[in-house]
Amino acid sequence: MRLISWNVNGLRAVFKKNFANWLDLHRPEVVALQEIKCSLAQLEPEMLQPSGYRSWFFPADRPGYSGTALYSKVEPLRVDYGLGMTEFDIEGRNLTAEYPDFFVVGAYFPNSRGPGLRIDYKMDFCEAIQHHVEKLALRGKPVFLCGDVNIAHQEIDLFNPKGSRKQAGFLPPEREWMTHMLERGHQDLFRQQNPEPEHYTWWNQARDARALNRGWRIDYFLASPGFDWPHRCRHYPEVLGSDHCPVELELL
Repeated sequence: MRLISWNVNGLRAVFKKNFANWLDLHRPEVVALQEIKCSLAQLEPEMLQPSGYRSWFFPADRPGYSGTALYSKVEPLRVDYGLGMTEFDIEGRNLTAEYPDFFVVGAYFPNSRGPGLRIDYKMDFCEAIQHHVEKLALRGKPVFLCGDVNIAHQEIDLFNPKGSRKQAGFLPPEREWMTHMLERGHQDLFRQQNPEPEHYTWWNQARDARALNRGWRIDYFLASPGFDWPHRCRHYPEVLGSDHCPVELELL
């Protein structure tokens, strides 16, 4: 089974860049999308329900901003919207799908913006999603928290760490939260299998950064403590259509 997480930077925009063809070619069982930036009323039929998939959407109240979605070939037992916390749910920050053997939590973490202008909101969301994931894990199934976390954890996770220390996504509280998650037993599945540098998932579109591979690794699959199934986690930097690339977790 293959699970894909992708910040598409606008669902309507990525469909104009061959998303449907990519989906038809790769046919992952579960696709968690972030930053859909649209309401359901703005979507064409092929976007609302691609062939062979069921779909769920959690748009933000604010037009053209944030939002998450889920496409699934496998029928979930249930899908829940948000965290039950208005300050996050009005921005469509996460969807939770329960399957017979695991949970998938697709999340779009807030950007702390500039010199930490929204850092308190970001850290409150981190705490809330952590509580949500750990509560799900008590039910005896692995939990996969995937999505755009908007955090580069270590210096290896971005091209220019020395020049980025005061930038959103690399601030001490954000990095400390990720360290805290790993210390509690959550697993960064990609980094476990790929310890070498120069693996990124986001590139600044304005600076030809992608062609030069000057990016940040801010998109993750985190598994709950105790997960030990055979698996493979990888990036697809060659897949265009967004300033992020897809991240895949394959359960072997």
